[in-house]
Amino acid sequence: MAGEGGIAHAFNGSLQQAQAFIERGFCLGFGGAVTFDAARQLRRLVTELPLEALVLETDSPDIPPQWLYRTAAERAAGAAQGLNTPAELPRIGAVVAGLRGTTTDSLAQATARNTCRVLAVTV
Repeated sequence: MAGEGGIAHAFNGSLQQAQAFIERGFCLGFGGAVTFDAARQLRRLVTELPLEALVLETDSPDIPPQWLYRTAAERAAGAAQGLNTPAELPRIGAVVAGLRGTTTDSLAQATARNTCRVLAVTV
C-alpha cells in the first residue's frame, strides 16, 4: 500500500503497537533510551522483536544514553549533561547486541540493511 513504511522514531510503545508498525512496513528506532537499566519494557522489546524490524539511532542531541545522562540533582549541583552525538551509536549498538546475544558486527550489518530497505536506499 502506498505511503506505508518508514521508521517509528525513538520507539517507546507496547508490543502490540510495535507489531502494528511492523505490519505496515515500519522499522522501529531504538537509541539512547534502551541503554538504561530501568528501561525494562524497551530492553524486552529489543530482544523479542524480529531483527528485521530494528534500526539504531542516537536521537542526538536528545535522549542521551545512560553513560551521558545526568540527573536533575547532578545538573543542579553543576554537572554538565553529556552531549549526545552520532559518535555514541556504536556503543548503543553494543548494548543492543548484548541484550540480543549477538555480535556488534552482525547487529550493525542487519540494522544498516533494515535502514536502507525501509528508506528505499540502494548502496
